[in-house]
Amino acid sequence: MQNNDSDLFLQEMLGVTPLSQDEIIPISGEFSPTLAQQARRKAAEQEMEYDPNYLSMEYVDLVKPDEPFSYKKDGVQDGVYRNLRLGKYQIDATLNLLGKTLVEARSQLFSFITDCHQRGIRTLLVQHGMGRNSKPHPAILRSYVFKWLPEMPIVLACNTAQRHHGGYSATYILLQKNQQQKADNRERHSKR
Repeated sequence: MQNNDSDLFLQEMLGVTPLSQDEIIPISGEFSPTLAQQARRKAAEQEMEYDPNYLSMEYVDLVKPDEPFSYKKDGVQDGVYRNLRLGKYQIDATLNLLGKTLVEARSQLFSFITDCHQRGIRTLLVQHGMGRNSKPHPAILRSYVFKWLPEMPIVLACNTAQRHHGGYSATYILLQKNQQQKADNRERHSKR
């Protein structure tokens, strides 16, 4: 039976000629990636970079250009918040976001607030504009600023500025004390 299979195979292969052997070129190991591979690698590297800025660029509830804004964390004294709201604290730093894109504004706001907190600056003014003519919707930047400020744990309170500081186009911000200020406060009160 085996012989029969072998004979049948040879009969079928009677007119077949073997392929000529191609020359094998040794692989040098040096390949340059294609443009598509380079683009994929760059995108993957950017994805893996850690971004300490946690402010969300996702959906935002739109506010009107002349809608007042107020935010206060639990534990902030009413008198402290009233003085912030009335503009009675000295403004130690100001950030102007007028004309910035949302991406630029997000980055600058985050950097500004964290830098001020590290330096011990507690009362800030952010000028974001009213956004009456912004496209595709009015007050987009203003809406995102109102969303981002409560997302930051170091922001204790914020409120629409008084007219002489910009009114609806600006916001007062009160930051919590940094570690050095807290330590100084503990030391001052422990000497009593």
